[in-house]
Amino acid sequence: MTNFAAPRTIGFIGSGHIGSTLARLAVDHGYDVVLSNSRGPETLSGLVEELGPRARAATAEEAASAGDVVVVTIPLKNYRQVPVAPLDGKVVIDTNNYYPQRDGNFPELDAEETTTSELLQAHLPGSFVVKAFNHIHFKDLASQGTPAGTPGRRALAIAGNSEDARRVAAALIEDFGFDVVDAGALSEGWRYQRDTEAYVDRYDAEGLRHALAQAKRYRDA
Repeated sequence: MTNFAAPRTIGFIGSGHIGSTLARLAVDHGYDVVLSNSRGPETLSGLVEELGPRARAATAEEAASAGDVVVVTIPLKNYRQVPVAPLDGKVVIDTNNYYPQRDGNFPELDAEETTTSELLQAHLPGSFVVKAFNHIHFKDLASQGTPAGTPGRRALAIAGNSEDARRVAAALIEDFGFDVVDAGALSEGWRYQRDTEAYVDRYDAEGLRHALAQAKRYRDA
């Protein structure tokens, strides 16, 4: 069992549509954010200015070091560029999806021998990877959060090998305005990957649990 302190700072490796949207939500809910991308901190000056004093830009290594929780939100093909040492012992939220036309082909994914987040977990053996935020469009992420208890509140899924890490990710998702459905171990993340029933479509918690249960492997679809 690992006891994680409640995060105060969220690091971002990648600051595209999902990353910048999550950073806005984080700042709006009282978190500090440290943003990075592949092009250098200077290219994030406009976003940092927009987000205000709780945000700063840094290198990927600095964002990984600064974050109590770190969000990896980059094209899957670049996952081996994620810094390893500064993420040791930390919760890492993985938003990745596999798009062969963008990422090239990964034979182990094509054969469904593993999942995207398990690849990242293997790259980060000392970290606690949780798959989250990969099955919602960034515009919906920005606009569809509602207070706890709202009828029909949208739900998002999580998967990870550490129950405590899943609990940290779930708390953030709840903060950002969504219910949480725990899919279990990281290997179950395929249930809400690209082109599954749960992918992108809006569900409340009951509906999402049903969609996850109905998921079919690509080879069976």
